[in-house]
Amino acid sequence: MSKIVAIANQKGGVGKTTTSVNLAAALALEGRSVLLIDLDPQGNATSGLGIDPRSLRQTVYHSLIKSVPIERVRLGTAVRSLFVLPANADLAGIEIELAQVEYRERYLKEALNDIPYRYDLIFIDCPPALGILTINALTAAQTVLIPVQCEYYAMEGLTRLLSSIERVRQSFNPELEIEGILLTMFDSRNTLARQVAEQVRAYFKEKVYRTIIPRNIALAEAPSYGRPGILYNATSSGSQAYIALAKEFLSNGEKSAGEGT
Repeated sequence: MSKIVAIANQKGGVGKTTTSVNLAAALALEGRSVLLIDLDPQGNATSGLGIDPRSLRQTVYHSLIKSVPIERVRLGTAVRSLFVLPANADLAGIEIELAQVEYRERYLKEALNDIPYRYDLIFIDCPPALGILTINALTAAQTVLIPVQCEYYAMEGLTRLLSSIERVRQSFNPELEIEGILLTMFDSRNTLARQVAEQVRAYFKEKVYRTIIPRNIALAEAPSYGRPGILYNATSSGSQAYIALAKEFLSNGEKSAGEGT
């Protein structure tokens, strides 16, 4: 059975899509079969993997609303075992389309139930809002990975997000757990960034990944070339950080599996 991880934060600009694309690519390069679901109408994860959202005839929208099987919509990428369920602006109207629909929070979960379990990992790149798309992701997922930018108000935003996750857990998905909290856009020269990192670690302890994602030009440039950072410039500090994160992610999963036996 696939492990399904939502990558979410209600705040935009925290490195959520960068994390989705690069972690998925790094894990695929580690030999895992990975499906990345782009659930953001901006389609940034889609374009970041070299696919023009405007050229698409079918997207995740068609899997959710038109019941087109995911296997017919997914696309291959430059990484052999990484596939993407793409998105474009068609998704923008889904809030209105599902406004009065019963069980509207379960559409993604039902679509995923119909795919063969050939993927080791399924990541869901959520939009930066707790609307129906993010609720669908949290209802379908087993765990949530939360990127947090090392800046002022980070703790406040993180606390609000955890409160929202708890409401989803109580209402739709009682098995939902926190996969981990990832510190992003870290600048070691910045005193505030160091203080935020220390504060997050002090409060959330082992839930915070040891790996920290630095501010990095290569990671910022890579999407314009339609490639994950780890393919665009594998030796950059940002790419090396995501490679390290992939190994830590797998190690944490092995520990959890061992504790469950």
